[in-house]
This record gives sequence, structure tokens and C-alpha cells, in this order.
Amino acid sequence: MTKTAPLAPGSVIGILGGGQLGRMLATAGAELGFDIHVYDPAPDSPAGRIAARAYCAPWDDAGAVGSFAAKCDAVTYEFENVPLAAVETAASAAPLRPGTRSLALTQDRVTEKTFIREAGAGTADFAAVASLDELKAALQTICAPAILKTRRFGYDGKGQAVIRSEADLDAAWDAVGGQPSILEAMVNFTRELSVVAGRGLDGTMAVYPLGENRHAGGILRETIAPAVVDAATQAEAERIARALGEGMDHVGVFAVELFDLGGGKLLVNEIAPRVHNTGHWTMDACACGQFEQHMRAVAGWPLGRPSAHSQAVMTNLIGHDVDAWETLAGESDARLHLYGKRETRDGRKMGHVTRLGPPVKPVA
Repeated sequence: MTKTAPLAPGSVIGILGGGQLGRMLATAGAELGFDIHVYDPAPDSPAGRIAARAYCAPWDDAGAVGSFAAKCDAVTYEFENVPLAAVETAASAAPLRPGTRSLALTQDRVTEKTFIREAGAGTADFAAVASLDELKAALQTICAPAILKTRRFGYDGKGQAVIRSEADLDAAWDAVGGQPSILEAMVNFTRELSVVAGRGLDGTMAVYPLGENRHAGGILRETIAPAVVDAATQAEAERIARALGEGMDHVGVFAVELFDLGGGKLLVNEIAPRVHNTGHWTMDACACGQFEQHMRAVAGWPLGRPSAHSQAVMTNLIGHDVDAWETLAGESDARLHLYGKRETRDGRKMGHVTRLGPPVKPVA
């Protein structure tokens, strides 16, 4: 592998996307001494307001995207739904980390599931469907109960519907807007875990301890970390993370959502080719949090140590949960992170709070 010189402090790192993940990336990058530029179609974005420079233009404005990237020493993205064309334009003007392969593999759920299996990890049974007739045929193989998801652009429970019998087919197809979709078998799992990892320019990996995730209404409510798991489960999660990171040739942080079947057996639910909500706890409970880790990787720096120094419970502040900010700020064991969003709406992630617990004993 060709040695690439690390970016020196004062270099410009561009971020495609100006939401809360971009904001926390910008903060971490600034703390490492980089100038952070942010590109987002929305004016007054949370990340743009704290960046050294903010660009506001549509994703399909290739000239604006190219001009933005040309002023950067490296470019990254905060979420996987940045249009691939915009990312490719940026990549033609500056080093893109992670590369377009990570997006191409994860923006489409069928492509993603196929890649996961080829990399040697398990998934639920699935079938691609492009019409109601194909959905009816697929249900004969992927027996109910099953879940129908759009192939692209779904998140936080959006763009999906549960199918419990053939009577649900028409309503489910309408719920996904008649779009090309994936039908997945429902998995009988004991809990959902996630593994967050960073991969450097030189291929080195840093894998965080597993987190246990709890959802409500299709939205993550809290992550408990490090999760209480046996050695076999932790080892299998690390094996999966390394295989997927290498398969994507990923540079930066990514997350893998896992179904725990017990006995060290894990199935992959999905990959997020970016910093992830289930990794927010690392900001306060690890030697090097996920946002700093990502910026280190993008800059070509050595990765930080991912071990946890404290137990933690990260709780999302959804909608008007954030109204309790003053009380939360007064909790001595709590670390409050607010995302700077101007409008509070039901179902909107407004921030998170991480409550630190006892120290984690070092692994012998």
C-alpha cells in the first residue's frame, strides 16, 4: 500500500452534510487543529454554523460541489444518503474518505445484504421485489411475518412496513410507495447489538466494545455500553466488523447493527458507512470517541485507542425531550450534547445525554 502523508494541522477537511453528525465531526476536527468546511443544501445548518466556512447549494449543483471540494485537502460525508453523483464530483477534486465504494454498497439494501453475505457474515433471508406481484411471490419463500423496506433512503423506521399475513400485502406495498423494495424475514433475536469501528488509511482497525440498543417507535432510544457479552460474541462482532471494513476498503468510522441470536451467533441487520447514533456513547466513555476517530482516519493520522474507561448509557433526546435541558445539565454524571436545531419537532433527534457509570476494568 502506498504511504500517504498525514494532513498537518491547519489543513482543510470538508464535510458533505450539515446535520448533527456533521456538527460533531466539525467539532472533533477543529479540536485536532483542522479548518472545517461544510456543504449542505439547507441554510443555517447545525454543522455550518460552527464551521470555519459553510457552503449552501443543492446536491445536484456539480459546479458548487466541485468548487467546495477543490478548496479541501480531504472530503468526508456525514450520512449515506448524500447523492452518489455529488460524492463522485467531490472525489474528482479532492481525496474522498470514505470512498464511493462504501456508499455504493450501502445505499441500496439489496446490494448491501448481498455484499454482507459475500464478506462471510450472515443476514436474515431476503428477496428483492419491484412490484406487488413480485412481493406476493416472494412471500411464498420469505414466509410471514416479514418486513418490507424500500431499497433506498429509509431511516428511523421510515419507508418500511410489517407483513404478518397475505392480507397485509396491499397496505404494505402502499406504505413503501410502490418503490423497489426488499422483503426480509423477521429474525427471532434476543437483543440488538452494534459494533462501531474505525479503519485507517493504512488498513489498521480500531474496534469499540459492543453496545446494546433499545428502540421505540422505530427510533433508537438508548444504547448501553459496553454491552454485557461473552468473549465469543465480542470476537464474532469484531470478525464481522473487520471483514466488512476491509471489503468496503473503508476509511473512517462505520457501524454494524447486529441481531444477537445467542451462543455467539450474530446476524447483520445493516451497515452505516459513517459515524452512528449507537456510537455516541464513545464521545464521553472512551479514550478516543467515534468523531475524533473518524477525523483521525480522514486525515491519515494514527487511530486512537477505542477502549472504554467508563460504563455508559446514551439516551436520545427526541422532540420535546430536549425541553428538560436545564435539568439534564444539572446532573453530575450526565454529559449533555445538543445539536443546535432551530425547531423542535416530534420524532426529531434534538440531542443526546450520556450518563457515565462505574469505571470499566481493563481487559487482562
